[in-house]
Amino acid sequence: MNSPYGVFPDEVILQILARLPVKSVFKTKIVCKLWYKLISDKYFINLYNEISVKNPMVIVQVTDSSLESRSGLICVDNSKGVCEFSLDFVKDRVKVRGSCNGLLCLSSVPDKGVYYICNPLTRECKLLPRSRERPITRFHPDGEASLVGLGCDLLKGKYSVVLAGYHRSFGHRPERTFICMVYDSELKKWRKFVSLQDEQFTHMNKNQAVFVNGGLHWLTDSCSCMLVLDLSNDVWRKIQLPNEISCGVRSRLYLLELDGRLSVIQIYEAWMVIWVMEDYEKEEWRMVDKVSLRCIRGMVPGIFPISQNENYVFLATHKQVLVYQRNSRVWKEMFSVKDSSTLPLWFSAHAFRSTLFSCH
Repeated sequence: MNSPYGVFPDEVILQILARLPVKSVFKTKIVCKLWYKLISDKYFINLYNEISVKNPMVIVQVTDSSLESRSGLICVDNSKGVCEFSLDFVKDRVKVRGSCNGLLCLSSVPDKGVYYICNPLTRECKLLPRSRERPITRFHPDGEASLVGLGCDLLKGKYSVVLAGYHRSFGHRPERTFICMVYDSELKKWRKFVSLQDEQFTHMNKNQAVFVNGGLHWLTDSCSCMLVLDLSNDVWRKIQLPNEISCGVRSRLYLLELDGRLSVIQIYEAWMVIWVMEDYEKEEWRMVDKVSLRCIRGMVPGIFPISQNENYVFLATHKQVLVYQRNSRVWKEMFSVKDSSTLPLWFSAHAFRSTLFSCH
């Protein structure tokens, strides 16, 4: 069957283009007007995003010591290897606070309370409006939100940014009062609600916010449950972890996504156990893999799972990003740094997906 683009059917052309890197897709836009129209069509954007989300990656924020105000990202892809891209288009010194379906939530380092949403591959950036409530609600302990979450709904084409933390009145200790601010990309404004919470969170718990089933999920410091914010009705609730899981001195838990479902990875002694939530409504968990860590025993105390799908798991250490192939049970180093002064890679590593999601 002939088509305006050659001897291939239109759908074949679409399927090929949908598997190209974002930069290559943008280059094909200038081939001709027909291709520009094809790639700009909503059908192609949805197709591209649908394929891309099946290929989770890892991004690590690195700071260029020669440029005081700029930083960049290292992107580690299981099939394409390692590439770098800059955040210079943001025009601010920023820190990555959240990642979801191709978008990043960035906070300004010099200006507290300033947040951006960007797609680092399309180089789109949006400065979020300041909330009128921000000067009044002092987050504990340093004025910054304890939890920063980003939820991007690819089907609806909208995203939400969540800032939450314990309120501290001037001159008083932090209270149980949990302040939550939610930015809605459709309404283009913030909303605020207040609840009472007792949970605390480690650095990795804060980094690993998982957007599933219309809610943002964080693992609590006690490792007994996860705290969930349902973005449709602004209600916090708790989800219990598998009964078989125990968190102690030699056991660590991490919250990830696994092909659209919640997943908990437990690392203890020389084992890595992967759990997945089979039924979200009934909160039913199933163990899907148990991996021996004996071949990397020396790294176990400082290894952190970052991203995964049914075929592989990305993990970060102080200076390396590793990938574990679940089918062949092979470990491989994907990236490493030599600079001894750099922060641990796991400290600034986030799960990432390459999409054409727009932040505007």
